[in-house]
Amino acid sequence: MKIVILDGYPATRGDYDYDFLKKYGEVVCYPRTPYKLIAERAKDADIILANKIVIDKPIFDKLPKLKMIAMLATGYNSIDIKTAKERGIYVCNIPKYSSPSVAQFTIALLLEITNQVGLHNDSVKAGEWANCPDFCYNKTKQIELLGKTIGLIGYGDIAKQVAIIAKAFGMRVLGYRRSGGNDPYAEIVSLDYLLKNSDIISLHCPLNNESDKLICNSTIEKMKDGVIIINTARGGLVNEEELTENLKSGKVLAYGGDVLTKEPPEKDNPLFSCPNAFITPHLAWATVEARGRLMEIMESNIAGFVNGKVINNVW
Repeated sequence: MKIVILDGYPATRGDYDYDFLKKYGEVVCYPRTPYKLIAERAKDADIILANKIVIDKPIFDKLPKLKMIAMLATGYNSIDIKTAKERGIYVCNIPKYSSPSVAQFTIALLLEITNQVGLHNDSVKAGEWANCPDFCYNKTKQIELLGKTIGLIGYGDIAKQVAIIAKAFGMRVLGYRRSGGNDPYAEIVSLDYLLKNSDIISLHCPLNNESDKLICNSTIEKMKDGVIIINTARGGLVNEEELTENLKSGKVLAYGGDVLTKEPPEKDNPLFSCPNAFITPHLAWATVEARGRLMEIMESNIAGFVNGKVINNVW
């Protein structure tokens, strides 16, 4: 059996390696693979490991031996699932491995907006406190979370963990999910109610035809003036041009985004022109601990396939 890892670096980053997979067969690892080289590198593969690599029908057509795609991520929108299912090629993802880390990072973005610890640390080290006539000062308005309402769009495992943390801050928590229902940590409400009643809106839904550019002029218009928006889910959930307009007008107080529509981004991404947009390079999932869980679950997926008991297949 041949295992080809097409974009192996993001999951390892010097903390892990793929040597443990050699027990299942030959392993070939590429840290990165451009689209034009996928077919050549994976032509003899029984199993492909992929993170953000695009495997579409033209690529499938050139991989006659392929039997399984083991994702190095929870998301699998980069894979043509319809074609994979038609050909009986399993696509096994890694659910919930990063939920604690992404929930933590969601709150980190929120706290950066409300308190801007980094800015004040830089100010102190630049001598501004030493030169201050008073015993304290602040460069930005400090915002307390107690009593604020946070709305979580897409109420799955990550959102539930965010809800638990938000409750500890004394916040009211609203959640929206298409299936409705009840939850002990959040009031499950309609999307329209959430948009109108939240001081902070955090995105945790998958990117699909219904959610594409969900945050746009028409939805922002329903929100409170001075709303804070957080996105640790998918960049495509946001219309970046229209969000930029609302950040500049003040309708949206601030935006914290760990994801962008195009990654890596263009240098002229409109959000980069907004001082009230706090952008990080898609690292919410990437704690050492979360990547360790990713490796463990990925191996379980491969072991299940090898032993005829496929798990976490997405179709």
